[in-house]
Amino acid sequence: MLITRSKSIAEQVNEILRQRIDDVTYQPGERLPSESELAEEFGVSRATVRTVLAKLSVEGLILRRQGDGTYVNERIREVNTHLGGLWDFTRLIEASGFSASIQSLSVKQTEASEEDAHALAVEAGEKLLSLERLFFADETPVILARNLIPLQFISAAPESIDGNLHIRDILREYCEQEIAFAVTEIRSANCHDTSDYIHLGTQEHVLNLRMAFYSKENHPLALGNSYFNDSKLRLRLVQAWN
Repeated sequence: MLITRSKSIAEQVNEILRQRIDDVTYQPGERLPSESELAEEFGVSRATVRTVLAKLSVEGLILRRQGDGTYVNERIREVNTHLGGLWDFTRLIEASGFSASIQSLSVKQTEASEEDAHALAVEAGEKLLSLERLFFADETPVILARNLIPLQFISAAPESIDGNLHIRDILREYCEQEIAFAVTEIRSANCHDTSDYIHLGTQEHVLNLRMAFYSKENHPLALGNSYFNDSKLRLRLVQAWN
């Protein structure tokens, strides 16, 4: 397999193995090729393969058994909210047994508040792109997501941006930016904040996920402020213990 030089070798190997796990080329519970076999396939060193496998192990995607080999985590489908370091809402909805879809509510320009500016490392008042979307489980709205992206990153006209895309794909397609990691703060919020979009009956609170997305250079790319109906979906995080 050809490895190019546009990204680091380890990043490319990581992406390939992650994709094989995601599209079930490697089945849950299946033993992966050995480090030597993978190194020969990709034309890289065993040290590079070992580094990538260590990262996938920490994320809980694979299990390394001393003297036996490396296996895809049999419970991989339970790692439904932490794909590649991101809380993936569509995957979470699908893992809970529903069909997932996104409806764009608004795509517009706004100005950075003091709090937004501090989090995004920009000046207060700087132009931001504001996106508001609803995530559906079958026909039921279950997540209200709001995102802010500095307009300086965006190469397209704001009105041309497809708000139905995942935030990862919006940053990739319109900003030529890749999310390396995200920091998420989880808190309880009053459901009145979402009552126009998510109807919860007698439930009084929802989960509020506040997220900051970063590049591999540790530069903030976007903010997320999402409200999550946890009475409908399962929010589960698998962590590896070393």
